[in-house]
Amino acid sequence: MKENNLWKVIYEDYIPDHEPLREALFTLGNGYVATRAAAEECAAGDIHYLGTYMAGGYNRARSEVSGRIVENEDLVNWPNWLPLSFRHDDGNWFKIDDVELLFYRQELDMYGGIMMRSMRFREKDGKESTLVARRFVNMKNRHLAGIEWTLTPENWSGKIQIRSALDGTVINSGVLRYRDLSSIHLQPLEVGQFEDDTIYLRVQANQSKTRMVQAARTRIYKNGKAVSVESDFFKKVGYVANIFTLECEEKRPLTIEKIVSVFSSRDRAITEPVLEARDALSEAGRFSELLKAHSQSWAELWYRCDIDIKDGDQTQMILRLHIFHILQTASINTIGLDVGVPARGWHGEAYRGHIFWDELFVFPFLNFQLPELARSLLMYRYHRLPAARRAAKAAGYKGAMFPWQSGSNGREESQVVHLNPQSGNWDPDNTYLQRHVGVAIAYNIYQYYEATRDIEFLMAYGAEMMFEIARFWSSIAVFNDKRGRFEIHGVVGPDEFHTEYPDSEKSGLNNNAYTNVMAVWVLRTALDFVDLLSDTRKRELFAELKIDDDEIERWQQISRKMYVPFMENGIISQFEGYDNLKELDFEHYKKKYGDIQRLDRILKAEGDSPNRYKVSKQADVLMLFYLLSADEMEALFRRMGYHFDRSTIPETVKYYIDRSSHGSTLSRLVFSWVFSRTDREESYQVFKESLKSDFEDIQGGTTAEGIHLGAMAGTVDMIQRCYTGLEIRGGILWLNPRLPKEIKGFNMRIRYRGHWIWLHFTQHRVEVSFESGRSPQIQIGFIDKVYELGEGDCKEFLL
Repeated sequence: MKENNLWKVIYEDYIPDHEPLREALFTLGNGYVATRAAAEECAAGDIHYLGTYMAGGYNRARSEVSGRIVENEDLVNWPNWLPLSFRHDDGNWFKIDDVELLFYRQELDMYGGIMMRSMRFREKDGKESTLVARRFVNMKNRHLAGIEWTLTPENWSGKIQIRSALDGTVINSGVLRYRDLSSIHLQPLEVGQFEDDTIYLRVQANQSKTRMVQAARTRIYKNGKAVSVESDFFKKVGYVANIFTLECEEKRPLTIEKIVSVFSSRDRAITEPVLEARDALSEAGRFSELLKAHSQSWAELWYRCDIDIKDGDQTQMILRLHIFHILQTASINTIGLDVGVPARGWHGEAYRGHIFWDELFVFPFLNFQLPELARSLLMYRYHRLPAARRAAKAAGYKGAMFPWQSGSNGREESQVVHLNPQSGNWDPDNTYLQRHVGVAIAYNIYQYYEATRDIEFLMAYGAEMMFEIARFWSSIAVFNDKRGRFEIHGVVGPDEFHTEYPDSEKSGLNNNAYTNVMAVWVLRTALDFVDLLSDTRKRELFAELKIDDDEIERWQQISRKMYVPFMENGIISQFEGYDNLKELDFEHYKKKYGDIQRLDRILKAEGDSPNRYKVSKQADVLMLFYLLSADEMEALFRRMGYHFDRSTIPETVKYYIDRSSHGSTLSRLVFSWVFSRTDREESYQVFKESLKSDFEDIQGGTTAEGIHLGAMAGTVDMIQRCYTGLEIRGGILWLNPRLPKEIKGFNMRIRYRGHWIWLHFTQHRVEVSFESGRSPQIQIGFIDKVYELGEGDCKEFLL
């Protein structure tokens, strides 16, 4: 990889083994549909994987696993709209893997939202050609995408055929460990032709019955003018193609434009997807016209969302790559869609496109950049509130118990069993016991409200969700007479390695510290929300939810009498009984296996279990320091009747970092955040490692299955909030910057309570400017003083 432009990612070599990673990193999307960066001329196989994914486009299938039938819901690999190739006379169709490459360059232009491949190649008969391929997925019109090929014969002339196709015979096979499961999700319905140059394909997901229509218009140009060519129509079940025949001349470039429209039965304001796809193409201009509007939409997004950082290495480029993928997963086009924030983006089939707690790491960025989008994504959870209520009731609880993995309708989508690649065995999967996903949802609601003061959202939706999540924690908490405190049993914390006690046949752990403390945070915040409601809305909600004074009093009691386990050394215990576990010989396993990030799989393959050891996949206790400031921690512990000693934070951080295998991309991110309070130099070094987790695929093959959106967004938030000290406290927007010495300065914009605020940071000063707009004045706190600023105001602070 060679990088010479901070808006571009550039590769100047073609390495087949690297294609899966590059196909994920160069994925193009617009918040509605996304397509991996596979070569247009290639088929799925060991090197390439053709994947097109629609936001929220799920389907369920049944498989036989370990002698029983299990049902999984997958993010569907929808028809491949990319196929484009050529051949001489009736020879072999061109594929990049079948020719000798004389020159190759692939680049992702993040500012314009376009991918380009440039190559010169020699075929087996000595014919040399130059091909420049450009591609976009339209950010302006979410239903359109385009490919442009410029083919130049370098030492030959003659007749060629061009094939442009739509392929609905694709299956879900992008994740190796899922390949023993059912993978056929598409049912072909219809193929056809609108005009000589326009074809269409209609398919249906075989369980959800969601329909998708793709239509493709392919035209050929010489010297900027359309040329008349011989056209043949080819079709078979689930596949349709145009085959054009024409003459080529040496050194005379030929331009092929393929414009595609995509519609589904999930779309609003349509009559029928086939008709909409046809009409969209009939109105679409040429590739260059569509690209201009598309790039303008990206420019507008970058004006809002860019962080212009002064750093001497790749930090700027990779940071923009992360913002790019956030905006391709969730953009303006996502607003109004019934979709959430998928942990792996719409970039691949890992985690089946499900929604986890990873959204916790994405919302802080969206709250300050695209608050209208953050609100829409929160509505995904609100629409699944009835399902969460049903789940709580079925488990014997009250309120709403949101699933660890969520898909189409909000039921629990976690697997019953999980394939261990290390042993080849299917192991029971108890990760669904991570009830703390409800904490993440409540935290996102609170953070959104604080950033926007969207009282209408709070009244109509936010408070109801918060109250129902609080009721769940109230009902799952049990009172221990001996301790005189409430406890929470049978859960799994963020760590994930520990799902039960050693030699126990019962799943779950007792008093996971993160879960217990954050349950108190939820209850306290719910009580605060009660005071924010108008008398009318409070009366309505309490009547609808059957909340009475006794229940409110129970919330008060639990929030003041929750049990938190501590070890003998005074450090917060990850869960009750954690200090009784064995220490693990990390060096032994590093020497034996090298990469020990997934120690759980290694230990299970050896007939052992991580449940027996003090070892973590990722931050658990330390998530408290990620989400809560030291002041908030102190206040919460004081509320519960505990003394919180701030001086123990560095010791607590070191204790758990020494026992982590970093088996999640979120791990280093959280550690970097908590280090920022005690050791900025170490924090920045860990941040740099986290920054490259997907770019360099440090987990060895996982990025190819889909980027890690939470980790990407978290690195952006490290700059946006962590190093700036940006937080909302007491209705005031506080800044308390502590930049690592490697960062000379940076600029960014945020949207805060109706204001667009421009922020400029250096090692020595901070400049805050309010763009014009009809918004009331707000309070800005800098270190320990509060100032009032409003429309057009500018203030400089010296460090």
